[in-house]
Amino acid sequence: MKKSKSKFSAFVRLLQSTLAAALGVQNRKNHQRDFKAGNIKSYIAAGVIFTVLFVLLLSLVVKAVLHAMA
Repeated sequence: MKKSKSKFSAFVRLLQSTLAAALGVQNRKNHQRDFKAGNIKSYIAAGVIFTVLFVLLLSLVVKAVLHAMA
């Protein structure tokens, strides 16, 4: 039970760090924690996934706005 909770908390920290980095509000303590304890591949994958989802969301919003204006 403890191992799954630890994986969940690590996943939540990964999401928080990814969103904070995307918004540019990551504090130094969390930034250092991520570099010491985090797996670089996980952060790269999270960043790529976030970027793809963000671009898709923006394109959907633009299409919806252009469709509403037509």
